[in-house]
Amino acid sequence: MSHGEAYQCEKGRLPDAVEKAALYQKAGTQLAALLEGETDPVVIMSSVVAVLHHTMPHYFWTGFYRVTGDVLCVGPYQGTPACTRIPRGRGVCGTAWLEGAPIVVEDVHAFPGHIACDARSVSEIVIPWKDRNDNVVAVLDVDSTLPATFDACDRENLLALADQHRLG
Repeated sequence: MSHGEAYQCEKGRLPDAVEKAALYQKAGTQLAALLEGETDPVVIMSSVVAVLHHTMPHYFWTGFYRVTGDVLCVGPYQGTPACTRIPRGRGVCGTAWLEGAPIVVEDVHAFPGHIACDARSVSEIVIPWKDRNDNVVAVLDVDSTLPATFDACDRENLLALADQHRLG
């Protein structure tokens, strides 16, 4: 991603469906090569976050929250400082963990119980990330500063990455 692409997105231009699909294809190819044979969950999470954050111009904050007992703990992530712990069932991340299903939020201010870690976040997508036994062990959280940023293209591509790069 060039600085011009990031600037355009901050000014309100989101990638169209064709551009978005091509960007996810690029990220998927890079991650497949980078993570071939990798089993360490931290390496996988760190690589997924770095590649996505630097490939997708519509991402403002990109990171994982890991299941640790009864809470989600932050990390790895890229972006501004984040909430460090999120209870099960609270906010978008805690709800996605509880339900075991992705959540796309067009306007975070309209989501009941939304946790505002950074006031600039306007829309969000959260994808449960599973281990090889189909247990949710983390959630991938992506925020944007623009409304209605995430759609079926984001959801399907991120679900495919979650399936290809399971944690443990």
